[in-house]
Amino acid sequence: MSEKLQKVLARAGHGSRREMEAWIAAGRVSIDGEIASLGDRIEADAKVRIDGRAISLKSAEDVICRVLAYHKPEGEICSRKDPEGRPTVFDRLPKVRDSRWVAVGRLDINTSGLLLFTSDGELANRLMHPSNEVDREYAVRTFGEIPEATVQRLRTGVMLEDGPAQFDSIKPAGGEGMNQWWHVCLREGRNREVRRLWESQEVQVSRLIRIRYGMVELPKSLPRGGWVELPMEQVNYLRKLAGLEPETRTMLAADKHSVARAQVKSAKIRRAVRKHKVTGSGKPKPSRQRS
Repeated sequence: MSEKLQKVLARAGHGSRREMEAWIAAGRVSIDGEIASLGDRIEADAKVRIDGRAISLKSAEDVICRVLAYHKPEGEICSRKDPEGRPTVFDRLPKVRDSRWVAVGRLDINTSGLLLFTSDGELANRLMHPSNEVDREYAVRTFGEIPEATVQRLRTGVMLEDGPAQFDSIKPAGGEGMNQWWHVCLREGRNREVRRLWESQEVQVSRLIRIRYGMVELPKSLPRGGWVELPMEQVNYLRKLAGLEPETRTMLAADKHSVARAQVKSAKIRRAVRKHKVTGSGKPKPSRQRS
């Protein structure tokens, strides 16, 4: 049975469906030697190339949906490559065969915390769609006294340059001196929305950490720059949110050797984190503890 070209490419992990549509419109994709067009459908035996390079296509049955939870540090950008040579969130991820990791949304360069990656481009595409309002929670550190009237305005809604916005919930979470911590939740994913909401009230945000995406929380034991693969239960929670059928397979070990393998993986993560703390001069950067 034929399927839309962009859907097949996204499922194979080459990017989100929106990215694939842009590639097709730019003439970067060919089918059986002919430049593809938006709306094209392909059969399982089609010969597809991206930028002249032949790619392998997988049916829905061949793809195992995998999801990583990554603890993004400040200073990394959510792009695969950066002309300025800045580190990216993809630098430390594990290699994946015949596919690639697709980020579910973005965090700006100065925001840290939970970022999800999946090998299933269709899942990423659906989770990022504006109609899929997934609850996101952030820990925010502000500077200065915050009047109750300001908090109430952020709850009831303020006008930003791209329309009205508000926090679904906002709760104080401690702090010392002029630095106060808050936990805020919202269901939208507009660019820098959390920061812009606070800035609309002339409040300075000195730290921003995403700590939850839906029911998936940032593991407290996960170091900055570390990743962990989600178990099938959490993968299927995300697939249900996206309206997809549950996954029945996993790459995680389920036998008596799973503990040993988990220890090896944890060691690899720690080595990767240490490796990327080294600057170009070879001197390690000072480590920072999570607040």
